[in-house]
Amino acid sequence: MAKTTARKKPKAKKVKLRAAPDKLWFMYRKMSEIRLFEEHVWDVYTRGLMPGLAHLYIGEEGVAVGTCAALRDDDYITSTHRGHGHCLAKGGQLDRMMAEIMGKEAGYCRGKGGSMHIADMSVGILGANGIVGGGFGICTGAGLSAKLRGSDQVGVCFFGDGAANQGIMLETINMAVIWNLPVIYICENNQYGEHTPYESVTGVTDIADRAKGLGLEGIIADGADVLDMCEKVTAAVTKARKGGGPSLIEAKTYRYHGHHVGDAQTYRTRDEVGWWSENKDPIRLLGQYMVANRVAKQAELDALYEQVEREVLDAIEFGKDADFPPPEQAFEDIYA
Repeated sequence: MAKTTARKKPKAKKVKLRAAPDKLWFMYRKMSEIRLFEEHVWDVYTRGLMPGLAHLYIGEEGVAVGTCAALRDDDYITSTHRGHGHCLAKGGQLDRMMAEIMGKEAGYCRGKGGSMHIADMSVGILGANGIVGGGFGICTGAGLSAKLRGSDQVGVCFFGDGAANQGIMLETINMAVIWNLPVIYICENNQYGEHTPYESVTGVTDIADRAKGLGLEGIIADGADVLDMCEKVTAAVTKARKGGGPSLIEAKTYRYHGHHVGDAQTYRTRDEVGWWSENKDPIRLLGQYMVANRVAKQAELDALYEQVEREVLDAIEFGKDADFPPPEQAFEDIYA
């Protein structure tokens, strides 16, 4: 009789991950921090625990986290009126963020900046900004500083599709191009400038196409795919550090809530919001990728999410218990 041999089972192909497991976990945690922080900011606002308006970043977490995962602590960012996500992604602390939003002295700006003006120079956050397009000049200046000092730091300027129509974008990016500055301009195209669809006030379909007329590279990234954001920003950062100059990246993204808390959102349909939240949720997409590639089990992701929520609730208590700045501080930290 012929001798039979047992068939060997084919070896399972080893999947090459798009990022190291620890980095995937880091990005999942950071996006969860932003999502839960913003959900509770909504509650803090409606309970009257904060002054001013709240502009929520829910739905756009992949942009900030994918970008900042490509940066070092000593790199710079400038932010916008919708800046909580940028600050948390760059290393801002939940408790000091919440205290600042509540106007308390324990906050990053001693309670004087509030939701739209958080800054932390120790991790390169040069400030959120209530002025549309207000970060262009600051970040371009940071890039000039890095070049003059001979460091290999880079600056990242976050701005929205509405700010893409401000004249200062042309002026500052032109400076960055002719001076070959290490700055990456990240346009968060969340489809609406306040209540106006960007297509109705913007002469190009893709804002990244404007790069052609400014003399730098224009790149489109999927803002719902945190890995795509990280890969494309990493390439732009690497180029900038080597003296290759600035880049313009348009992140296609979407905000699930209105322009601010209280926005009636009559300019868009529930079906539109539902489609984006169902199909393009950055946290869900990364979680599915991690489970499919055996980096995590769903139960582990759920447990992390619950842990982060407890940390956010602790941050709220920290903010509530903190003191308001004393009246005599009203004339400190001013220039005139």
